[in-house]
Amino acid sequence: MAQTKKQIASPLLFILTVFLSLFTLTATSFADIEKAKEAFNKGLEYKKANDNANALISFKLCVKEDPNYTDAYINMGTIYFLDKNYDEALSNFQTATEKDSKNVDAFTNLGTVQYKLKKYAEAELSFKSAIALKEDAGAYRELGKVYYKKKNYKEVINAFNKSHTLGGGDHLTYYMLGKAYKKTGKTSDAIKALKKSSSIKPDYYNSHSTLGTIYLNQEKYSLAAASFKKAMKSKYKKKYRAAYNYAIAVETSDPENYAVNIVNWQKFVKMAKGNPSAKDQIASAQDHVKELQDAKKEAELQ
Repeated sequence: MAQTKKQIASPLLFILTVFLSLFTLTATSFADIEKAKEAFNKGLEYKKANDNANALISFKLCVKEDPNYTDAYINMGTIYFLDKNYDEALSNFQTATEKDSKNVDAFTNLGTVQYKLKKYAEAELSFKSAIALKEDAGAYRELGKVYYKKKNYKEVINAFNKSHTLGGGDHLTYYMLGKAYKKTGKTSDAIKALKKSSSIKPDYYNSHSTLGTIYLNQEKYSLAAASFKKAMKSKYKKKYRAAYNYAIAVETSDPENYAVNIVNWQKFVKMAKGNPSAKDQIASAQDHVKELQDAKKEAELQ
């Protein structure tokens, strides 16, 4: 009889042991999640205080307790990206997308670091993945930049227009849009986009210079000169190029206004001085100034 009781008791003991083990495992998992959450929140506090070193320690502790804590990987990736540690940023954003395949921020950030590393094909796929999950102005903006690098100007136009429709856009996206329109022969649309860019950032050299070039090609010299003059007021280091085009626009519209043309070419020479890439243009401008001075004297004698 004792043997029979022992045989019956053993399965019950086994079931009780398994139940207790599962309870312990569940309790431990719950404790791990709570520790992960605590570490994550602490990481956010450090990050807000610009203490990135301790923030990283906290986020790493977070994913050690809970390897599926996606936001911790995203925050670590962001810190590494800002520190220009792009390989680590890439790794963390990649992990975030693997842990949560529906996280828009994870794919958008992954695309951003891939773009920075000039991995344009991979960046394109990441931004497209983000957009497939949610149409977002920022994702379309970044996708447009990728297409711009790839010189796929039709897609540049589509991406930036979508971004602008969704409420995104800045001086750079409108500038790139203007360039894309210019490359595809849509001049009037290019002018509108470039004007929008310069209205957002009035001292942005590229918008004014590109707009001036369009007007110069259209033989609208007064408009060209006005755009190049605005470009010359920017802080761009190589704005002497705008001074060169400004001198051309003004002289072409009024070739016999020798005094003004001489001043404009001399201003270009002064601005370009010290730039090796402008050496030939400087020499040509100096010769042209002499020609204008001679023509001015001759005109005054008549």
